[in-house]
Amino acid sequence: MYEIELKPEEFKLFQTYIYEKVGISLGKEKTTLVKGRLNKRLRQLNLQSFKEYYNYLTNDANGDELLFFVNAISTNVTSFFREEAQWRWLEGYISELIATKKEKKIRIWSAGCSSGEEPYTILMFLQNNLPDFENWDIKILATDISTKVLTHAVEGFYAQKDVEQLPKNIALASFDKINSDNEIKYQIKPHLREMVIFRLYNLVTDPFFFKNKFDMIFCRNVMIYFDETTRQDVVGRFAKLLPKGSPLFLGSSESLMAHKETLKLLGSSIYKKI
Repeated sequence: MYEIELKPEEFKLFQTYIYEKVGISLGKEKTTLVKGRLNKRLRQLNLQSFKEYYNYLTNDANGDELLFFVNAISTNVTSFFREEAQWRWLEGYISELIATKKEKKIRIWSAGCSSGEEPYTILMFLQNNLPDFENWDIKILATDISTKVLTHAVEGFYAQKDVEQLPKNIALASFDKINSDNEIKYQIKPHLREMVIFRLYNLVTDPFFFKNKFDMIFCRNVMIYFDETTRQDVVGRFAKLLPKGSPLFLGSSESLMAHKETLKLLGSSIYKKI
């Protein structure tokens, strides 16, 4: 099938647009990825060039095509209990968190939650490590810029191979096993799904309007798409939403060059508000 070519000047238009709208910094090395992932869309729309698609994208008043574009070019790779060292650190921190609490209330933000593995892992961890778990008021705000992954996350269905890698006690306590059309599926139990609030949210352009602070924030492998200026701006706003002593978790490939006056590196891409 004929593939439409993406000219350098067309790619520059997409670079500027996606940076202004979402904060994603597309390097030249992404040219082939953008061309490959969007060719099918151009054919669906009966467009003859990427300049025509750029015009279609920028003239879409309701923003649906921007979301499609972001879904197409971003990579959502995740798994349960990713970044193992961070969960080991949390095992030691949980008693410290409990000691700061006057009431049994925990609020956590999973920023860039993808298809839900991260917020549900947080709940599995708390269920396994927080004494009297069922008596705590726990809410996790889980946000992402991709409607596609958020739909998956809300439903909470996961493949057998992903769930069966978990310790048996955690899998049994967290999932319902469902036989459907001769296929085994696993769905997060309702009482855990109810603790997560999923929202479409843009870390770069949407306001940080939150009234209350979070006990911890996870933003892992999201800011690899950002340039240094955008990254430091977002982290600065995260820091304002954390009480003193509370952790910010980044991905293992991410590090902070600034904010040393407000965030201290503890190791394994874990930062503490100081």
